[in-house]
Amino acid sequence: MKKNYYMFNPGMLQRKDNTLKFTPVVEAENGAAVKEGQPRYLPVENVDDLYVFGSLTANSATYNFLGQNDIAVHFFDYYENYTGSFMPKDYLLAGKVIISQVAHYQKKNKRLTIAHKFIEGATHNMLTNLKYYNRRGKDLTSVMDTMEKYAEQISAADAVDKLMGIEGNIRQTYYEGFNLILNDFKMEQRTKQPPQNEVNALISFGNMMCYSLCLRAISHTQLNPTISYLHEPGYRRYSLALDIAEIFKPVLIDKVVFKVLNKKEIQSKHFDMKLNRCVLNESGKKIFVQAIEERLQETFQHRNLNRHVSYKHLVILECYKLSKHIMEIEEYKPFKMYW
Repeated sequence: MKKNYYMFNPGMLQRKDNTLKFTPVVEAENGAAVKEGQPRYLPVENVDDLYVFGSLTANSATYNFLGQNDIAVHFFDYYENYTGSFMPKDYLLAGKVIISQVAHYQKKNKRLTIAHKFIEGATHNMLTNLKYYNRRGKDLTSVMDTMEKYAEQISAADAVDKLMGIEGNIRQTYYEGFNLILNDFKMEQRTKQPPQNEVNALISFGNMMCYSLCLRAISHTQLNPTISYLHEPGYRRYSLALDIAEIFKPVLIDKVVFKVLNKKEIQSKHFDMKLNRCVLNESGKKIFVQAIEERLQETFQHRNLNRHVSYKHLVILECYKLSKHIMEIEEYKPFKMYW
């Protein structure tokens, strides 16, 4: 099975025959020179995506090789912000799908139907997280009641902007539950760009990881990632990935945040406060990324397929379902956690 590789150290990526060679680069103590570390070889048949958190040097021949082997590269800056991706050529794009995708955006009722589905799925998954911890002694009844009152308004929303307003109220209430779920950390309020405390730092970083995962999943289908239904399509962003990420942030990211903090896998020592922002330090990033990767590789019994699937593959299946809806083959039903 192919897997993701995460590059935290600066270095050089090269093609070496039919493998990838990554050579880390370390500054000498006097800062005047650099020295090469021990190279690592990655067989391309085992590589799905590369996530780059440090400085990476690579030439066009390397990127050509990556593209030929359908390997995407996702880049993050020092402050854990997602900055962009190198994506292989879209071999799967199909004219009929794009035409139908645009038609569903242009027709208000069709767009609104899909947008409703995204919010319904996201709300269900957020409530499922709260119910899980409520059963384990955290008193989240008030938070869930408020969320459910907002959720009752979803079906009546007759415009996407109204739907987004409802979603904002639901998510703000949901985040209030974090203060009750977490043992040693408090979220206080949601802050981003930049995050102001440890919980916000994890959520922001995790959400960007989820966004890049959804973008990659879309590339495995005939969908165009720039045509979306909940988030408004804009310049220079893949807004459909934002739509799909709404469903999976509670499933893939929030669950991991609760786990790493309550089990003390990540502690205060794994964060740095810099320039009025809170960021994970290198050791904290490695722990958090490893926890997310373990979640993606985790499998469960899929009700409809009657077989075990990984959470990573689940995101691709979600894109296939959306594609079938757009082509009017089968009604789209968002993924909803049932455990």
